[in-house]
Amino acid sequence: MNKYLIVGLGNIGEEYHHTRHNIGFDVVDALAAKHNHHFEADRLAEVSQFKVKGKMFICIKPNTYMNLSGKALRYWKEKENISLENILVIVDDVALPLEKIRIRAAGSHGGHNGLKSIEATLLTDQYAKLRFGIGNEYIKGQQADYVLGKWKPAQERIVFQKTVLCTEIVESFVHRGITNTMNDYNKMTVTL
Repeated sequence: MNKYLIVGLGNIGEEYHHTRHNIGFDVVDALAAKHNHHFEADRLAEVSQFKVKGKMFICIKPNTYMNLSGKALRYWKEKENISLENILVIVDDVALPLEKIRIRAAGSHGGHNGLKSIEATLLTDQYAKLRFGIGNEYIKGQQADYVLGKWKPAQERIVFQKTVLCTEIVESFVHRGITNTMNDYNKMTVTL
């Protein structure tokens, strides 16, 4: 059976719940809920495992905090013997406007500390990334406050729509592959 490691990046703790930086957690939570599963505490992460159409989804939310996400990813990759091409990391991206989502087969960390940790641990950037645009509506020098901030009430509807869309993108990645998924979703814009 093919196994896929779906990694939602975020920080543990109630103070980070539903912040922009935790959108990776929110997407894998929505994916597990869609398939009537939940997360349980395990080694270095909360984990939810389920099968869909003969494919095993191993969804993790690292409990290492963002800057050490690579440690959890490497552990689960090795434990489950998952190849790089079967890994998808879901991450917030200030370089993309709120209306955009982008999936790529590989690419740099773009300054994101969670992706930096993963690249340093895996010694490569050759794994798929699903980037959830969060915009960059912050004053210079206040990026940390912005990404760790909560969504504005006016943004919540589009964030919900994009979160649902991201669950579809993850399923497409698993069942149809990265190329078909990129072709279908990368030009999409989500609007209210």
